[in-house]
Amino acid sequence: MRHLAGVEKTALAAAIQTGGTSERDGLAGRKLRVLVVDDNRDEVLTLMEIVRDEGHEARGVYGGRDVLDAVREFEPDVVLLDIGLPDRNGYDVARKIVQRYEDKRPRLVAVTGWKKSSDRMLAQMAGFDHHIAKPYDATEIIAVLKPRE
Repeated sequence: MRHLAGVEKTALAAAIQTGGTSERDGLAGRKLRVLVVDDNRDEVLTLMEIVRDEGHEARGVYGGRDVLDAVREFEPDVVLLDIGLPDRNGYDVARKIVQRYEDKRPRLVAVTGWKKSSDRMLAQMAGFDHHIAKPYDATEIIAVLKPRE
């Protein structure tokens, strides 16, 4: 796993300082609420740690069936969502979130081992804003927490 391996805190801090915040994104200069969804508990804990290291609030769930309830209760700004969930795939979950919340939906980020070009296209069609393939670098996760350009 490359998650935080080989990335020193100083390099990580330098990577985060690039780019500012934007009012137009709605995430400008504030602590974000980030929902992390993966059936692998270690993956959820790793992503939550990356998010919390950036000063944001994180909550984790371990299955697709729990996501809609968690979105309703937690009201996240960003959802880091695995596609290959055993109980309900991430594409279906993303479509439901988009359908239910429309323009007020959280930013949807696929963090997945599904990395073929067709997987990326399906993710975009389902409503994902970003697609990050595993194994990822922590800076990729940090980048999607920044305001949209």
